[in-house]
Amino acid sequence: MTVVVTDRAGLTQVLLRDRFAGPHTVEVASNKAWTAVSFRTSTAVIAAETQPGRPMSGLRTLPRLLAAGGGQVIEAAGSILGAIGVSGGPTGEADDSCAAAGIKAITDAIEF
Repeated sequence: MTVVVTDRAGLTQVLLRDRFAGPHTVEVASNKAWTAVSFRTSTAVIAAETQPGRPMSGLRTLPRLLAAGGGQVIEAAGSILGAIGVSGGPTGEADDSCAAAGIKAITDAIEF
């Protein structure tokens, strides 16, 4: 599993990769975090809203956009602080659960 945390501009601040995680997980986690912070919503929402035939389906052509669960915005006191992207779980839903758990673990520390 790989975890990437970005700042509010989408720039990587932390990258943690398990030695057994596939090499692709670094780019995938980074793009999930970038997508979440760029669009200010979770990548699971982006995945649903950009399905073929939906009005926003064209967004899938953006080079860094990754429309799969595992990217979440990190917010505190109504402000976006950054995002987390997780890759390497068996599904996007599993990655999303890990990202949510990571945010929950630090919620007390980031609340103003």
